Amino acid sequence: MKSKNEFRNKNILVTGGTGSIGLEIVEQLLKYKPRVVRIFARHEDRHHHIMQELGNKKLRFIIGDIRDKDRLKLAMEDVDIVFHAAALKHVPLCEYNPFEAVKTNIIGTQNVIESAREMGVKKVISISTDKVVDPTGVLGTSKLMGEKLSLAPYFCQGDNKTKFSCVRFGNVLGSRGSILPLIKKQVFGKGVVTVTDSDMTRFVMTIPQAVKLVLNAASVMRGQEVFILKMPSVRLGDLVQAAIGYYAPLAGKKV
Repeated sequence: MKSKNEFRNKNILVTGGTGSIGLEIVEQLLKYKPRVVRIFARHEDRHHHIMQELGNKKLRFIIGDIRDKDRLKLAMEDVDIVFHAAALKHVPLCEYNPFEAVKTNIIGTQNVIESAREMGVKKVISISTDKVVDPTGVLGTSKLMGEKLSLAPYFCQGDNKTKFSCVRFGNVLGSRGSILPLIKKQVFGKGVVTVTDSDMTRFVMTIPQAVKLVLNAASVMRGQEVFILKMPSVRLGDLVQAAIGYYAPLAGKKV
């Protein structure tokens, strides 16, 4: 961590705070003694589970959707830092429901931006993806637009002091909906793992690596940056073979 005092005694909001990345951000933030961490997400059952699991008095659980600007503004009262992790992120579902991706990843992000400016938030760090580079699908296109919106307020900043930056992730191994849980399920099931193209490559990172990047970005940001972790590029076939080698013995099957 670049500056452990960055989060001390601060009021912090995490949108999408019940997701794999959002929850890890929340848990890591608690180590730096913030005044309060507000978890903003629409999933009541996940809120309840985290409330029971963590039981930390510094946590506040706010049921809400980033599509609802009024709810966001209430959640951002007296907030110093916002980590914006809420998104629709699954490629097929975004393709099947493109305007839902627009409403969350684009309009929802604009709601976060406008609410942060209106409520006097000091810093906003948005989670993006490497799929914004030359996007060919709805997910990458919508997240690229989210990036553009996050950096656009500087062209009409005026006296507003809110700073905005983005952090691009690769494929976060072990996160909800990522490839490793899918491989594990297939190995423990019929023992057959399906691969679209074993020669495809993907940039990969772990959840702790991803969150460390986010927290460091919040410490060093000056505004209008896009932070990218140096990630290894892995052949999908190699990743699948390594995962099978790990999960097969646990399932009692031969590799």
